Amino acid sequence: MTALRDRAIVSLQSAPSLPRHVRIQYDPMRQAFALLSPEKVFWPNEISLDILRRCDGRSTVERIIADLAADYDTDPQEVAADVIAFLQEWSDKLLVKL
Repeated sequence: MTALRDRAIVSLQSAPSLPRHVRIQYDPMRQAFALLSPEKVFWPNEISLDILRRCDGRSTVERIIADLAADYDTDPQEVAADVIAFLQEWSDKLLVKL
């Protein structure tokens, strides 16, 4: 019988990071950044890459939202739901640690 892990839930106080087995790497052939994990390659879009690069284990989700809103000159409330949903999805795939 396999043990199920508890699902981590994103909160504004979460400080997401990339697990040791995940890294961002530039692919010169495709001229794009890839997120590499064992036996899997993901091709995040520009905004997803902006979120992933901020997952340093020190910045909270609240800080990431505020920084993205400032960079894209928009209201934090407009990006909050998308950032939280993105981080939750990638956490569920074990590509982001919360």
